[in-house]
This record gives sequence, structure tokens and C-alpha cells, in this order.
Amino acid sequence: MQELESQLKEPFAPADIEWRIQNSGIANGKHWAMVLAYVTNRAIMDRLDEVFGIEGWSNEYKDAPGGGILCGITAASITKWDGADKTNIEPTKGGLSNSMKRCAVQWGIGRYLYNLEANFVTMTDVKPTNMEGYGIYYDKDSKRRLYWKQPTLPAWATPGTA
Repeated sequence: MQELESQLKEPFAPADIEWRIQNSGIANGKHWAMVLAYVTNRAIMDRLDEVFGIEGWSNEYKDAPGGGILCGITAASITKWDGADKTNIEPTKGGLSNSMKRCAVQWGIGRYLYNLEANFVTMTDVKPTNMEGYGIYYDKDSKRRLYWKQPTLPAWATPGTA
């Protein structure tokens, strides 16, 4: 069981990590944002396939109180549940995906990301020539697109260093 736990908790490759803006504002005339890292839903499915085999795990969904969605992941005869609200964009798809990501944390998948220090980025309206490694934020007040460089994960949060 210890080996399964270790495999589930192994950090993900940076390509499997995405960043989203938690808070943003303007200070000294510059746009800033606090960004949070999360693992993609496809990477979670791949991890479950690697650890339990393609037929060794399953998930199911239920309506949650208040209109959210609960996801249960079953593997090794154990089911763990967590849920999320439906999202503003593609509500059902977003709710399903977010509830599965939250449920995966119950299994230890991606839980290490909660130990990252707060990451603050500066945003600019100058579009990078190569968008790889950059995020986009649409500022409703100014009606401008703002660009920000995604943070680099610390060594302890990359594969082979946990």
C-alpha cells in the first residue's frame, strides 16, 4: 500500500500543471495577480491509469446540494468523494472536471501543490512573441488582455525530487 501511496503522490511534470488567477489588482500603476497551480484532469486520469491500470479504477458523479457536482473515485475497493460548484463557463463540464480534481486530492494526487508559496506575477498588455509559458487575463474594467509569465515550480515540486 505504501508504494501505491508514493506513486499517487509523485509530483507531475510541469507540462501537466496549469495556473489560474486567484486574485488580481493594480499597485503603483502596475497590474498584478496571485496565481495558483493545479494539475490537469487528463494528467489525473493518466496517473490513475498508471497506478491502478486502465480497468483498476472508476469514477462516478452525483448532484451535490446547492447545484454542485460530487465525484467519487473508486480504486482498490475504496471510494473517496469530493465536490465542486458548476463553473460560469461550460458549467457542467467545468463542474465535473473540478469535482474530479478535488476528489483526486483525497487520494493524494496533486496535494503537494497546496504547499507552494503564494506566487505573484506582474501582468502587461504587451503580448509575448511566443505564448508558451504565459497566461492571459481579460481585464473587464479596461477591456484589455493582459499577459503574465507562469511561475516556475520549485525543485521539490517536480518529478523525481519528492
